[in-house]
Amino acid sequence: MTLTWAQIVRLGLVQMCLGAVVMLTTSTLNRLMVVEFTLPAVLPGALVGLHYGIQLSRPRWGFTSDTGGNRTVWIIGGMLALALGGFIAAFAVTLFATSYWVALFVSILAYALIGLGVGASGTSLLALLATATAPDRRAAAATITWLMMIFGIAMTAGVAGIFLDPYSPARLLAVVAVVVTAASVITILAVGRLERSVVAIKAEPGAPFIEGLKEVWAETKARNFTLFVFLAMNAYFMQELILEPYAGLVFNFTPGQSTSLSGAQNGGVFIGMLTVGIAATGLRLGALRTWVIAGCLGSGAALVAIAANGVGALSLPLTPLVVVLGFFNGMFAVAAIGSMMALASEGRGQREGTRIGLWGAAQAIAAGFGGLTGAAAVDAMRHLLADGPAFGIVFTGEAILFLAAALMAARIMDDNRAPAGAMVPGE
Repeated sequence: MTLTWAQIVRLGLVQMCLGAVVMLTTSTLNRLMVVEFTLPAVLPGALVGLHYGIQLSRPRWGFTSDTGGNRTVWIIGGMLALALGGFIAAFAVTLFATSYWVALFVSILAYALIGLGVGASGTSLLALLATATAPDRRAAAATITWLMMIFGIAMTAGVAGIFLDPYSPARLLAVVAVVVTAASVITILAVGRLERSVVAIKAEPGAPFIEGLKEVWAETKARNFTLFVFLAMNAYFMQELILEPYAGLVFNFTPGQSTSLSGAQNGGVFIGMLTVGIAATGLRLGALRTWVIAGCLGSGAALVAIAANGVGALSLPLTPLVVVLGFFNGMFAVAAIGSMMALASEGRGQREGTRIGLWGAAQAIAAGFGGLTGAAAVDAMRHLLADGPAFGIVFTGEAILFLAAALMAARIMDDNRAPAGAMVPGE
């Protein structure tokens, strides 16, 4: 028996919980470090980079859940590790007021635990979804879980932002404790006994991992798309660690307001993804390459407007501009993922998983590198310029990367239509 629609939604709830906890650690906590504790932006950038770096262990977690015959234990165990790491990370932030080195040590442990938790839970969840979903439901199931994850991020950011004001360490710990506890409970209830009721589709044995990876890297399309993913995701993640500090330092947003800003951005991402999902896969309007290029160009234009706003060249509310950025980010991301699904089956057979794994690794590396680069660049610019121009230069640089990604997409991607529902969730 394969997964029913109700069971697919239950797995989507777990993906939603993963996104909610990770959002607090990559957005809210890094803003507190930079604004409230006046720490260099490169510090939270390095911590988030550590969490992404540890996620390069995802292939190992997938192999372990494949051979162990019980993915549920890794889904739940990983979520509990993520929840514990998220709470410890929040506690570590409050320690920066009294002991920098103790806080740093505890933060490193917390973000390592976060990376392990996301890798174990997220990889095992997607493996269960892929192997226990009927072939004709896989694309729709992937779409559902992806959108639920973005919804979870946006909802948590909005609600947590309300309760974080007025900020205090006790209030921060209370909000984070509620979020991580809810995520753990929902996960246990969502996946409990689910795996017993389905029969996972067995994967055929393949060549050794290194040999398969070499074969895929030798394919021109797969190699070019890997480079595109790395470039585009660098642009996508460069603003992740600096947008909330920008709102606090330049526009005087409170911790609650800047957390809500992150929710507004992810609300825009959700709408952008839904727009492409309906237009490209439902109404068959436009090729995926067109949506990718439009998303990259729109993201770049939104970033230029956000940068101009910070130096007085524009006088617009920040939140609507961030929503527009999120909309084009979502448009680009979901169209790129649809293209990835189409490309995964091109080339030598029985290598689809290897291709997706390669692109997933490129995304993880780009996420960590892009976030750290953006934070380090802001630190460097703030030594030379006022906060508005310093952030503006980095946002403009990110816009240039999006332009380069659009040009690369125009050159390497085929002008094909989206297969119905061709979307897949990811971290």
